[in-house]
Amino acid sequence: MSTLATKICNQINSVFSYQSTQLPTTNALSVIIQEIDAIASIKGHVFVHGVGREGLMLKAFCMRLAHLGLSVHCVGDMTTPPISSSDLLIVSAGPGGFSTVDAICGIARSNGARVLVITAQPENGSAVKYATSVAFLPAQTMANDDEDRNSQSSSVPSLLPMGSVYEGAMFVLFEMVVFKLTEILGQTPETVRSRHTNLE
Repeated sequence: MSTLATKICNQINSVFSYQSTQLPTTNALSVIIQEIDAIASIKGHVFVHGVGREGLMLKAFCMRLAHLGLSVHCVGDMTTPPISSSDLLIVSAGPGGFSTVDAICGIARSNGARVLVITAQPENGSAVKYATSVAFLPAQTMANDDEDRNSQSSSVPSLLPMGSVYEGAMFVLFEMVVFKLTEILGQTPETVRSRHTNLE
């Protein structure tokens, strides 16, 4: 079990050491921290949205941002307020775009909000055209899962299927963001813990 866990963790870790000569190598961690810190400084709202397992990673991130004392909301919740020009929408479009994500980004932009798109396909994704900033997370998604499988022997199954590498990398990336923001926002472990729900 430990060997398999190490292989999976190593595959996710490789995402963060990726070097490209064709694509911009903007540090996704820095981009996300800068965007959230800027919104926090003006006491704006942060909204998050993603579909499928990407959406689940963003919901977990939303929870931690709330623990850090930010006004943060998952798009679609009944208590989500309207978005405005002082706000930030963070979306994930690993394969480049989804019709629902694109539509929500368009609404956010039309209301003057900043839009941060996290994606593995920044060069040809439909969501990027709505972005005011892009966090490039160079991991396998459904967009290139077929290529990765076809390049391997059919007798050797892919370690992580479909977009699992991307989604696992999202979790790790968000934990790094929370770690850094805790210090930037001057939060203590006790204060962060005090914001955790007690209705469990």
